[in-house]
Amino acid sequence: MATGSSILTLQKQRQLLELEYEEEKRLFEKQTETTGINRKIRQGVCWFPLRVRKSYYNSLNQFTIEVERTEQLDTDHNFEPGKPVCFFTEEISGDNIRRGGEGRLKYMNIQGQVSYVDGDIMTITLPGPEGWSALQSAYRLGVQLYLDETTYKLMFEALDRVLRAKTGRLPELREIFHGTQPAGNYAFQPIRFPWLNTSQEAAVNLVLRAKDVAIVHGPPGTGKTTTLVEAIYETLHRESQVLVCAQSNMAVDWIAEKLVDRGVPVLRIGNPARVNDKMLSFTYERRFESHPSYPQLWAIRKAIRDLYTNRKSHASGDSFHQKIARLRERATELEIAINEALFNEARVVASTLTGSANRVLTGKKFSTLFIDEAAQALEAACWIAIQKAGRVILAGDHQQLPPTIKSFEAKRGGLDRTLMQAIAENKPATVHLLEIQYRMNEEIMRFPAEWFYGGKLKSAPEVKYRGILDWDTPIEWIDTQTDDDTMPEETTDGLSRCNRAEAEMTIETIRRYFEKIGKERILSERIDLGLISPYKGQVVLLRQLLKKDPYFKPFRQAITVNTVDGFQGQERDIIVISLVRANQEGNIGFLNDLRRMNVAITRARMKLILLGNKATLCRSPFYKKLESYIESLNV
Repeated sequence: MATGSSILTLQKQRQLLELEYEEEKRLFEKQTETTGINRKIRQGVCWFPLRVRKSYYNSLNQFTIEVERTEQLDTDHNFEPGKPVCFFTEEISGDNIRRGGEGRLKYMNIQGQVSYVDGDIMTITLPGPEGWSALQSAYRLGVQLYLDETTYKLMFEALDRVLRAKTGRLPELREIFHGTQPAGNYAFQPIRFPWLNTSQEAAVNLVLRAKDVAIVHGPPGTGKTTTLVEAIYETLHRESQVLVCAQSNMAVDWIAEKLVDRGVPVLRIGNPARVNDKMLSFTYERRFESHPSYPQLWAIRKAIRDLYTNRKSHASGDSFHQKIARLRERATELEIAINEALFNEARVVASTLTGSANRVLTGKKFSTLFIDEAAQALEAACWIAIQKAGRVILAGDHQQLPPTIKSFEAKRGGLDRTLMQAIAENKPATVHLLEIQYRMNEEIMRFPAEWFYGGKLKSAPEVKYRGILDWDTPIEWIDTQTDDDTMPEETTDGLSRCNRAEAEMTIETIRRYFEKIGKERILSERIDLGLISPYKGQVVLLRQLLKKDPYFKPFRQAITVNTVDGFQGQERDIIVISLVRANQEGNIGFLNDLRRMNVAITRARMKLILLGNKATLCRSPFYKKLESYIESLNV
């Protein structure tokens, strides 16, 4: 790559990001102006109707409200910590009520940010208490996801800073990642880690030797998290503090939990998406409010609010302002002291990539940045965190789920090509592939190993022959084409696709397999099953069919139904995949994203069952090859 081409590469990234931003704005405006409320609920972008429960100031002095969804619906939603939201009310006329129609939505000038979501309860931070009374008195209140301007702003600013950089570490990393500047290494004898396998041990040594960048490529079940935790732990023998980031809150929490288990002091910036007692106690917010100086700070903040509330009772304006100034000065001193104490205690600071721009991290620099699930992150998001780092370690698998791109033009231009992919291609010596997997039966693993990983994956001896039933084939594909050549056609509601005949066949297939295993054994051995479909519409239908069928009542805890994205990073004893697509034209749309199929297939430990129309799907070379492979196992 010639000098200057790194600039061109990043300029193209910025142009593609502009396209994605414009498409997000267009979709948001369409959603806001023309999409009905019931459709928004099904899309997972809206909660309605709401009950406002209470308000309070959190430990960071942010005005926070708690709302509750009052209608129980069997639909997923996309609300999670950090996402922006806006409020609306529904105005219904008498005619509309009589016709059973939807009312007109009136958007309130009140925006906030999701702080916490659990079941039907959500807490939202607002800029201040000004809109509180309007929300309390609102009739038929709802909340909707708002356009995430802040994240785009941070990504654009990060790219601009990298493009402008002339001196320092940032332009060096830019030229190493996208240019001809070589990636440097330290020279030392390999360190032994007897509790790791040879592949994992080599990956940790690669990380420790890297002066600039290293990539841990972790296919499904190869112990990527174990390896990354070991690399972080060993790095902390050489550095006082590191920054650990990931694209999603869930991924940050997962790696942070593993570090806590190793006894590493972690400071979690931001609100974990899966708030549990273990991680909650390590969040910046909880650590802040448990500091011995916090009660004094809280009292000062309350005194400031009380002064503003009772301002009319103060005769002298100067006296009022002087009191406020003194109190604010003391509050600032306490905040700085608490902040310094928390960061001095932490060996690992953990946040999402965009969370690394949090005001509490302003001016902070780290010798090493670790980015987990780097293959799911937009390059621009990675640069937000890289600005704070001296060297970068990326971990992930670019053969699994890519970043979600909404603009067709941006995707075609390569916006979904991640920084991890770019570095792996430009600097292949910085990459180490973890080769031994501990999840799948050998016969389940072999096909994705050949197709996606060049046949380099091997099964650990303890999982190679694992199975549930004797003389059972680990993989089978049940063709949904009936004997009379009737094709169970897919349908769509404009949001997603589903296939009722295939869904019913899927439920019956699970019932038959459960009967072979036996109820007693399933419950006593806690055998679990994941039911996956690439389409949300099919997921909703499958959940409804399972819920209605009394046979499955004892197995409710054993069965999880979700999309491919929902199963990322998980595994089950049995995986059943409903592929949905069935049409005379051979159109498979979404199923052409083979990385999604890699994720779906590799969730299975002992048994994988696919249901799909072979006549439709096997026009694709991938599915044709998969069918041939499964047939060869059944000979």
